[in-house]
Amino acid sequence: MVMRMPSNADVPRVLLVIPCLNEAKTIEPLLHKLDAQRAAMDMLIVVADGGSQDGTPDIVRRVAETMPDVVLLPNPKRIQSAGINLAVQRLGEERDYLIRIDAHGDYPDDYCQALLGEALAMEADSVVVGMDTVGFGLFQKATAAAQNSKLGNGGSKHRAGGGGEWVDHGHHALMRIAAFQAVGGYDESFSHNEDAELDFRLRKAGFRIWMTGKTFMTYYPRANASALFRQYLGYGRGRAKNLLKHRSVPKIRQAIPLAVAPVVVVALLALLHWWAAIPLAIWAIACLGYGVWMAVGQGNPLGPLAAISAMIMHFAWSAGFWLELIGLRRRRAA
Repeated sequence: MVMRMPSNADVPRVLLVIPCLNEAKTIEPLLHKLDAQRAAMDMLIVVADGGSQDGTPDIVRRVAETMPDVVLLPNPKRIQSAGINLAVQRLGEERDYLIRIDAHGDYPDDYCQALLGEALAMEADSVVVGMDTVGFGLFQKATAAAQNSKLGNGGSKHRAGGGGEWVDHGHHALMRIAAFQAVGGYDESFSHNEDAELDFRLRKAGFRIWMTGKTFMTYYPRANASALFRQYLGYGRGRAKNLLKHRSVPKIRQAIPLAVAPVVVVALLALLHWWAAIPLAIWAIACLGYGVWMAVGQGNPLGPLAAISAMIMHFAWSAGFWLELIGLRRRRAA
């Protein structure tokens, strides 16, 4: 499907949306960084706030008093997908492109210009980016090492330094608003994995997704084990919901971790039969072995701790997937 170019290609009209919740520490410097990237484009910045209780809305209002074209938009549904949809519905009519920004990340100084340049040069309907994961505390650094490795990302292109190619999915960065609207925007029943679900519909409708290698985003992972577990539990649920909605088949890198939760459950039978713990032992040894290899072969002393983070991610993702699958079956049977 061929989309029209902007009506005024010299001054692209951009709707930049930041869905956020309790981001008082990061929102002001982020807004100033984005404001500095407005050169040669008409950019409206919208902060879609999901009910922050830490003063984030007050900070945005204060910044908006001196910074032009900054809008605070309450997002009563709280989740990111709903916030972006609401911003497009209310403020996207006169805009050509949507740029999605994560309030919990960081971006190069030319991020917006690079995205727009790639969209125009490649005539892409969506431009996605790679993610460089960075941590500060010990656990966060270990989790970053895991998420930057194949043990933690399974070779996902947007996590493994890909770029300069047409892809099925990637971390959402820029999209033609006409394409976004044509497929109905994000599915607001998805609290996680809404980007992959939308990409499925974009491809089905004939739109093209370009992964750029000319820019990237910096992502900061969860800082403790419980938060990481909850995040990946949600990712697993979202992936299951996505596959069920579109009746698609998991990729190999997604299918392998699915076995982790069943393996953990089977290991409980080791109280009766010792051999029931063998699959769990193989998985744990493989993960820890990879961590040792990271420490020895890559010179990363956090390798063994990264293996622990990866194991949390594997188990939570697998558990979330199966919980969503079992829960859906129960709801259908009720």
